[in-house]
Amino acid sequence: MKAMILAAGRGERMRPLTDSCPKPLLKVRGLALIEYHIKNLVAAGINDIVINHAWLGQQIVDYLGDGERFSANISYSEEASALETAGGIMKALPMLVEHEDDVFVVINGDIYCDYNLKNLPQLSAEFNAHLLLVENPEHNPKGDFQLAKGMLVNPKSNQQETYTFSGIALYRKSFFKQYTATEHDALMQLTKIQPLAPMLRAGAEQNKVSASVITSAWTDVGTPERLAKLNTI
Repeated sequence: MKAMILAAGRGERMRPLTDSCPKPLLKVRGLALIEYHIKNLVAAGINDIVINHAWLGQQIVDYLGDGERFSANISYSEEASALETAGGIMKALPMLVEHEDDVFVVINGDIYCDYNLKNLPQLSAEFNAHLLLVENPEHNPKGDFQLAKGMLVNPKSNQQETYTFSGIALYRKSFFKQYTATEHDALMQLTKIQPLAPMLRAGAEQNKVSASVITSAWTDVGTPERLAKLNTI
């Protein structure tokens, strides 16, 4: 299995910290956020890692290099400007998979999470994506999704508990290929801004996305205040 770490965002809410430093290189307890993910992946036996970058991306390349010091093989998917989550993944697909059923893991580079990736679930044949969910944080009290019999569900009832997408997920190429009907479409996707949330909601409606809840320490490092709090724990 290969992995992708998403690291192309501008980090507007983290300004002024991100005016001169890409968000995944901001440090938590002396270590860059992205390093936690790389170390966790390698410890789980996932050594082939693709990292996309745009804003101040060369700093990420210079800092991580080819991954040798982490016992990893790191390659980069450069974006002239950030293509959003799904757009970045779709541009990097040729680097991540060869066959339709190949499964890869994607991790948001701007989260902190101590989930042991050795415990990643198997992606069942009937699904083309699996999301890891967490309890709703203070900044997202309404959550993103519900869960029913191991399947991702779009919120429909206030009576059912909701969860927040952790930014960690397993995907098959087929999850994204449905949006590229022709070779021309596939080429166009290389430069197309494409958010992920609408795709996940569509997948949930089609009953094609499974999910599970993790209880690990997790923070979406979206503001300077959250970063400062992490550094005081």
